[in-house]
Amino acid sequence: MSLNQQDWRKLRYPIIGLGASLIVVGLLVSFADQYREKNETALQTQQNMLNQARQKFQSSGLEKETIIKYLPVYNDLLANGFVGEERRIEWIEALRNIHSKYKLFSIDYSIGLQEAYKPSFLPNLGSFRLNRSVMSLKLDMLHEGDMLAIIDGLHEQTTPFIVRDCKIQRPIGAVVNTKNIAANMQAECEIDWLTLRDPQLSSTTTAGAL
Repeated sequence: MSLNQQDWRKLRYPIIGLGASLIVVGLLVSFADQYREKNETALQTQQNMLNQARQKFQSSGLEKETIIKYLPVYNDLLANGFVGEERRIEWIEALRNIHSKYKLFSIDYSIGLQEAYKPSFLPNLGSFRLNRSVMSLKLDMLHEGDMLAIIDGLHEQTTPFIVRDCKIQRPIGAVVNTKNIAANMQAECEIDWLTLRDPQLSSTTTAGAL
């Protein structure tokens, strides 16, 4: 069956309408796909935000538990002077008290600049930074007990420290004097005063003699 020109005239508008309908349907399908993808993206974003909110909530709960658990320990360290600024004046005052209490011979001391300290036994301190200030001690002694009295006394009265090195020797030509009180030995020691503190704070050098 063949179509003549008159038949084509009759079919022209239906064909145009069909083409327009197909175009509209195609646009609607494309719009629907874009709308669906947009909604899926929005839904995924909302789910991600919800997951992040849940994680933050759980994390805040763990942080609260951690704070409650370790706050008493932290307060003790703060009260003992281990956390915060170094207490040089207290160290020196404690040394004076010990010197006076045990009637020791003269003590020369110096405290160097505070510096960062990263010992292998404390690999991770979080946001804190461990610092140390090295105190050098030189003193004459009647016997070894004088040095032990100083170390024990400092432990009782001051912040935490580590005795890094201590050398005790008898001066050349010295004779043990059993009649008069005189120095029979000399000691040179280095002590690391430890402090957890803000790294932005400044450091100082202190020296003196008792």
